[in-house]
Amino acid sequence: MARQRRAAEEFSLSFLDVICCGFGAVILLLMITKTVQPQIIEASTVNLQGTVAELEQQLQEIRGETVVLNRDLNAKHEQLSAYEERIAILRGQLASARSRYDNTRVESQSNEVITEQLARARQQLSDEMQRLLGTQYQSKNNLIGGIPVDSEYIIFIIDTSGSMFSYAWNRMIQEVENTLSIYPEVKGIQVMNDMGQYMFSRYRGQWIPDTPGRRKVIMQNLRNWNVFSNSSPVEGIEAAIRTFYDPGKKISLYVFGDEFTGDSISEVVDTVDRINRADASGNRLVRIHGVGFPVQFIRAPNLQTTGIRFATLMRELAYRNGGTFVALNDFR
Repeated sequence: MARQRRAAEEFSLSFLDVICCGFGAVILLLMITKTVQPQIIEASTVNLQGTVAELEQQLQEIRGETVVLNRDLNAKHEQLSAYEERIAILRGQLASARSRYDNTRVESQSNEVITEQLARARQQLSDEMQRLLGTQYQSKNNLIGGIPVDSEYIIFIIDTSGSMFSYAWNRMIQEVENTLSIYPEVKGIQVMNDMGQYMFSRYRGQWIPDTPGRRKVIMQNLRNWNVFSNSSPVEGIEAAIRTFYDPGKKISLYVFGDEFTGDSISEVVDTVDRINRADASGNRLVRIHGVGFPVQFIRAPNLQTTGIRFATLMRELAYRNGGTFVALNDFR
């Protein structure tokens, strides 16, 4: 029994020692960690708030700089657009200048040829006209250089083919305006193309009243009047005479064109003689005038036949029908 109590006492003392040492260690750890922790937390908090404030200030500065830079960028874009537009305009002007230069160069190179061919067209008869009138024929037409203006009604027969519209249209408009200017006032006007198509369909078969406003409308519509044509004035001349011939009216036809692609000049002349009858004094009641545009003479000599045939046809028609044929020396 004495041995058992001694063993219990030794165990109890060792357990108390361990417990005391454990508490001592805990207290020592609390004393070590308590000295610096609060100061570190407080310093970190202060430093972080300052950094955030500094970053917010930098952000505001960056935003302000971004607004300025965007404004400058937009201004540069607008300036660039203005430069690009200016460049496009200058390119267009350059292309136009080059085109004018090319036209001037072609014109200077072809002027001599045009003059020579026009002289031949005026002074020599074509083979077909020689067969028609004989080699000894000499024209007695002395009306070239002066156009009779005794007509009360005028009809324009205009070649609307591609060659005329592309090369001689502005000059043709000028000649139509010049022709109207020598007739201050007439009783009626009509405008047809060389195929007999009317410019104003509502006046088909009727005379257009002559007023300053109507003349202005005619000139405006003429600028963009581009309808089909077979480059032959025959159909338009015959349609105009058959439709508007009237023994009680003095009528003048003005034919503007650059070529005749028909089969026979003699057949055209005979047909016009038949339908454009003369009065008791032998005078044709429909005068036929012609204006020739030398468009075909810019082509190779072997391709100028249709232009020469137009001049031959209109000279003969003008001579036989009391009119005048004018051959221009330039189609511009």
